[in-house]
Amino acid sequence: MRLKDVRRSRNIEDRRGQRRVGRGGARIGGVGLLLVLAIGYFAGIDVTPLLQDQDPRGQITQTAPTPEEQQAAEFAGRVLATTEQVWSKVMRDQAGRTYQPPVLVLYSGVTQSPCGGASGATGPFYCPADRKAYLDTDFFATLSRQLGAKGDFAAAYVIAHEVAHHIQNEMGILGQVHRARQAVSTAEGNALTVRLELQADCLSGVWAGAVDGLLEPGDLEEALNAARMIGDDRLQSRAGRVPQPHTFTHGTSAQRARWFAIGYDSGQMGRCDTFAARTL
Repeated sequence: MRLKDVRRSRNIEDRRGQRRVGRGGARIGGVGLLLVLAIGYFAGIDVTPLLQDQDPRGQITQTAPTPEEQQAAEFAGRVLATTEQVWSKVMRDQAGRTYQPPVLVLYSGVTQSPCGGASGATGPFYCPADRKAYLDTDFFATLSRQLGAKGDFAAAYVIAHEVAHHIQNEMGILGQVHRARQAVSTAEGNALTVRLELQADCLSGVWAGAVDGLLEPGDLEEALNAARMIGDDRLQSRAGRVPQPHTFTHGTSAQRARWFAIGYDSGQMGRCDTFAARTL
């Protein structure tokens, strides 16, 4: 992705270098893997005990960001700037709204949000309570090395996906889904969350189509591959489990790639109405 001439967004809250130290440490296994890219606000899972240092004497210390963290932060800031440019225009032209961009919180290791604890083990997420997206800069390495989603545009897609949740919040969709989930069974609530996530994938595709001029050969495939690599069916299989569709919260690999492509090909927010779709 050609970002050399793209300005860095000012909507960055930098918490990097603040690390919790102590003899204990959070240990995330299969559960953490299945929470990748989850929105804590809707997941209904209290992950805070998994994210906190096990040693009560652990303290927050300030350390200088590593070169890798600095590079990831610079990249994230430039990608965020592209989302601001795209959604300012798309929201105005297609929804008749003025876009209010989210703040991206960059952190190292662990941090806190109104939606609960955050760590690289749970992946990036958007918290509607403070209208901020949270990203551990180490997650890009996890995305590439552990999840098989390589390439800079795969990482850009992840950021765009969280910004898409902000779009949903701006449009009132997050609140509607949250209220609907409270009135139905767990399986039905999961099905609603799948549609929410697939809509975010579609909106990410709308953004990708709008920044097509910045793409390099292979970038689009990187994003589609990332969507496939983080499908519920694949993540559950990687964790050694037989995929259980009633527990899915983000959609299958095929569904995620399909809805991203719908957004990319159409460039229209209106085509991302997954809640009206008969089949996903």
